[in-house]
Amino acid sequence: MAGAGQGRPHDMYKVAFDTLGCRLNQAETASLCDRFRERGYEITGDATEADLYVVNTCTLTAQATSKCRRKIRSVIRRNPDVCVAAIGCYAQTDAEALSSIFGIDYIVGTADKLRLADIIPSPQKLPEPMIVLNPTAKDTFTIDGTGHYPVSTRANLKMQEGCDFVCSFCIIPRSRGRARSREFGDIVREALSLADSGHRELIVTGVNIGTYREGGYTLSDVIQALVDINGLERIRLSSIEPTTIEDAIIDEMASQTNKLCPYLHVPMQSGDTTVLSRMRRKYTAEAYREYVEMVVDRIPGVGLGTDVMVGFPGEDPAAFDNSARLIAELPFTHVHVFSFSARPRTSANEMSDRVPAVTIRERSGRMHRLGDMKKAEYYASMEGQISRVLFEERASNGRFVGFTDNYVKVSMATENDLSNQLVDVRVTGLSAPSENQPLYATAEPLTTASHPK
Repeated sequence: MAGAGQGRPHDMYKVAFDTLGCRLNQAETASLCDRFRERGYEITGDATEADLYVVNTCTLTAQATSKCRRKIRSVIRRNPDVCVAAIGCYAQTDAEALSSIFGIDYIVGTADKLRLADIIPSPQKLPEPMIVLNPTAKDTFTIDGTGHYPVSTRANLKMQEGCDFVCSFCIIPRSRGRARSREFGDIVREALSLADSGHRELIVTGVNIGTYREGGYTLSDVIQALVDINGLERIRLSSIEPTTIEDAIIDEMASQTNKLCPYLHVPMQSGDTTVLSRMRRKYTAEAYREYVEMVVDRIPGVGLGTDVMVGFPGEDPAAFDNSARLIAELPFTHVHVFSFSARPRTSANEMSDRVPAVTIRERSGRMHRLGDMKKAEYYASMEGQISRVLFEERASNGRFVGFTDNYVKVSMATENDLSNQLVDVRVTGLSAPSENQPLYATAEPLTTASHPK
């Protein structure tokens, strides 16, 4: 068991990271890994041997905050001497709750999380937690260094932070602040460095990426700059609000020779216009339907993901049925189902017409089954099609797995090491999902030729 102490050089310390929540958190953890490595720390995946254990927290739901607390307590039980830092969204909104956990040493909010290597001079236990909370910035920003990803296939690229939309259920504007954008040149600098490190796909991420505005540049300008980077084969967008997608982005996706992946994750949240209005979403159910149908019409083979919330206050059976019907009728490939979670300091938390917990669980189960069916239908529809897969790793069943450009997960039997290779394959069918293996499209190589690493 490792123990933190004083007077040791940094190159004798080990730091472990645990990241909860969104892809943006993953990007920020990668930046922190880079900074600690520069200080001489060794990155370890084993919290029990770490001198410093960092939890990049999530506060999106009550379940997420509960998971944060459980993780911290579990590590402290297994490694009582480890220096523990809770950073990010939950630290920003609920520092008092975190400070009550015996054995926690640092609580660092969103504004300061990327300075963690400066805040902690050396990992050691403190008599009481040090709390670092400051207001989030309002200006454009830069990020030092280049995100560190042990696996070179895909990397996340943070380009935007915060949100001004203030949906009635969402605590993110309180945890991450107002919308602000990363300097355009700084985005390109990190993207070039990631491509030089062998990353063949970059995932553009932020809280509300469609609102990116910096020096006259928009998201479509960022995409075009990434398209021009040699060695970078794919650009993928993370979740994006339907009202913020520029026509130029749709045109880029529709191009059969472009690097921008034909996949959009467009949150719906509800298929009922009355519920959408109470959520303070910026569209009606019919407008959302029309937009998705337009995307499908313009982008051949597009993959579509969405988020849907069940159990929002006032969601009666008819409203839930409207959501289920819209999910069933649109060609979604990935459906993320969220149960409503009342968050303090949001207007939805004050709404009185709550849906009973037992009803939320039942509706969540129904929506999960519908989402699974939609995914299986889409994967099955690809049988016989030729796709290009960026393979990532060999799964526990011995097959190599990776993703098509439209985000279909593909599994293929091969003796070759296909890590970080783009390979043309023919989709042959579906795997049978099990407790340990998710649903895959199965494939066979189209030819023996593939693009070199």
